[in-house]
Amino acid sequence: MTKDVSELIGVYDADSTLVGEISYWIGARLGRTHCSLCELTHGLFTVKKEWTECSRSLAVPICTFHRNDAPADVLTACNGRFPILLARRDSVLQTVLDRHGLESFGGDTPSFVSWLEYWLSQSRP
Repeated sequence: MTKDVSELIGVYDADSTLVGEISYWIGARLGRTHCSLCELTHGLFTVKKEWTECSRSLAVPICTFHRNDAPADVLTACNGRFPILLARRDSVLQTVLDRHGLESFGGDTPSFVSWLEYWLSQSRP
């Protein structure tokens, strides 16, 4: 079912505009806003080192988007569900992890990276 994955795509439950970024940052600090994918890829102010290393070492490319800058086919596959991790196989996008699955890592980037590596090893021919 998951053979021939050509890329992984994450979509944050946040917008990429300056107002969106500031609103998310403040909301997250006050406990009003939450994005489990953001917690896995970003620290307080910057991208996590573990995430940068992961994105370079995975067997397939991984890219991330915000709700407002994702391509149309990605948004269609999201169907309003954010955050989300998708896999592309040919022209088909499938959900790998939804909000609940991403949340299960509790912001633990190394565990998420290990899980991704394992999942990809099981997804390759």
